[in-house]
Amino acid sequence: MIHATAVLGKGVKLGENVVIEEDVRIGDGCFIGHNVVIHADTEIGNGVRIGDNTVIGRLPMRAKMSAVTEEGRLTHTVIGDNALIGSQVVIYRGCSIGSQVLVADLASVRENVEIGDLTIIGRGVAIENRVKIGRKCKVETNAYICALSVVEDFCFIAPMVTFTNDNFLGRTEERFRYHRGPWLKLGARIGANATLLPGITVGEDALVAAGSVVTRDVPPGKVVMGVPARIVRDVPEGQLIENQVFFKK
Repeated sequence: MIHATAVLGKGVKLGENVVIEEDVRIGDGCFIGHNVVIHADTEIGNGVRIGDNTVIGRLPMRAKMSAVTEEGRLTHTVIGDNALIGSQVVIYRGCSIGSQVLVADLASVRENVEIGDLTIIGRGVAIENRVKIGRKCKVETNAYICALSVVEDFCFIAPMVTFTNDNFLGRTEERFRYHRGPWLKLGARIGANATLLPGITVGEDALVAAGSVVTRDVPPGKVVMGVPARIVRDVPEGQLIENQVFFKK
């Protein structure tokens, strides 16, 4: 089903059972897989590929006990040029996905999320609402990025990393005063299975070792590890972001 107000560019290829709602705009040369649903007002750039059974631009559902989901009008979802969106992905309304972004199979991207150009979102990653992720980041398989988090450019987040944003674990009204996710500064790296507590700042070029629990801010350029995580050494010079070929391009 294609709504009469939808605009499709040149050379767009559609699979079976595709639903395209009102005022959707799709650029030239896009490929839309089987059973894809593109909700109203969504804007898709040129050369975008969307895998089977994916949903783009859906409205969130607000449970009575939701702490962060907000009611009210959301802006339309925008998918940048040459983005690759996998199968069984759900991207909510109000998202901005940059050019050449990869969102792999089974990922979920909640409303009011911004993802910068050339970033990779791995298989099964969950990104909650009101999150900002910068350019050329990697968020690997099954990582969990909680609401109200910020990830700056060139950050690396390994598989199974967990961000948190509520030190009160859902109890007391006081928790809303402190509700905030972690903030990763330019080039920060987080190892597999690490957990970051609410409001933590990980400094530029810092590295959190696998399995660590980060309970306090991490200074720039330091390696931390353990439970709780403690500083063990400086990040080796050869690993600093300023010395990487991809950073200089």
